[in-house]
Amino acid sequence: MAREIEGRPVEACPNDDFVLWHDPKVATAVVVESAGGIVLGRRAIEPALGEWCLPGGFVNDDESPVEAAMRECLEEIGAAIDVIGLIGLYHIARRTAPSMIIIGYRARLSAGASLEAGQEMQELQVFAPDQLPELAFSSHGQIIADYVRSQASPAGAAPPHGAAAARRASPPSPAPARPKRPRTR
Repeated sequence: MAREIEGRPVEACPNDDFVLWHDPKVATAVVVESAGGIVLGRRAIEPALGEWCLPGGFVNDDESPVEAAMRECLEEIGAAIDVIGLIGLYHIARRTAPSMIIIGYRARLSAGASLEAGQEMQELQVFAPDQLPELAFSSHGQIIADYVRSQASPAGAAPPHGAAAARRASPPSPAPARPKRPRTR
């Protein structure tokens, strides 16, 4: 049942105070520097099977975003990393699934680490930032563009700050028409 809270219709239980908040999912994407380029993986899973992407993924509720970035890199590129900076925060608006907040990090391979594709990647490759393949997700393109821009700026790897760091990487997906349910008492 819909209820209005703070000027917004929200799903709420008619029998108690429960409200179903549609909060965004938090994810990470990591620009891993290696051999003068950026590590990308060709996805072995959906969505975007066979397409190139940055390593990263969803943050579990028992870990920090940096811990998630490090875990995802171990799982996807088989390598420990050292996170060395924040690239930015990105909002991915959706209507058919939870929106996402992506935290873009800059990292390097840890000493002695080598790349090995994990189960979620078909293969890994290091690309020069100006010779990237088509990417699976537009947000990853925005993160890489911001990374390249940060490397060219006098501040170097200084992370963006404030609202300037929050970007919408892609427009929301279209919402399917919802059938109206008859109201019952």
